[in-house]
Formats: sequence, structure tokens, C-alpha cells
Amino acid sequence: MNFVVGGINSLRSVAAPLLSGAVKTCSRSMASLQQMHRTGPHFKTRPPRQPLDGKPFAKGVVLKTLIKKPKKPNSANRKCVLVRLSTGKEMVAYVPGEGHNLQEHNIVLCRVGRLQDVPGVKIKCVRGKYDLSHVLKK
Repeated sequence: MNFVVGGINSLRSVAAPLLSGAVKTCSRSMASLQQMHRTGPHFKTRPPRQPLDGKPFAKGVVLKTLIKKPKKPNSANRKCVLVRLSTGKEMVAYVPGEGHNLQEHNIVLCRVGRLQDVPGVKIKCVRGKYDLSHVLKK
């Protein structure tokens, strides 16, 4: 083949192997039935969810009071607080019960327990400990 620099023949000769339908195959192959029988079923391991590093409680200082909205089928206003924990983390904690007296710089005790319908809330405040009072009766 004669190549002409900048000519149409050079483009056709270079592009011909690319357009010829050369399909790249995947390098992974499926395991045979014998291999699957030997190794057994494949289980994915999930990383452990430990918002307080395996400890049941942590003390924290309230940085801000928040109102969060729950996920789709539910509709309400969940009372939450942004807390700086004694472990150094800043997390959003749910305040259970009706009404609370929390303000900035209050001290709360937080326990593990996620709020199912609000994403990102993995801990709850304990009522009746430090500056968070018990739920008041009507």
C-alpha cells in the first residue's frame, strides 16, 4: 500500500482495522459448576454500622436545633439537633417525644438508634439526662 500524506487513502487504510468489526471480549469468565460447588455460595460482607464506634452512649454539645422532613410516604416535622459528640464527631440526633427545651450549648446524652424515615439520623437523645428534660404530661 502506498500512503499519501494527508490524502484520502491514508485515512481509509488507518481506519480500516478499526471499522472491520473487531469486538473486544471481556477477560473475565464465569466459574464452572465444579468451582461453584467447591467454593460454595458467595456472600457479600457489609461494613458494620457503628455511629458511636461501638459504644452505647456518648455525651454531646448542641450546636443547632433542626427540623427535618421524613422520606416519601410520611409527612411531619422531626425535631432534631446537630450535636458535637465527645468522640469528636458532629452528627444529627433525634429528640424523641413531644416538645423539648434544647438550645445552643446545652449538653445531651445520645444513644444509638436510627430514625427510619429520616435519612442521615443515626442517633437519638436520651430524655431526662443532663439538659434535656423529661416529656411533660398534659
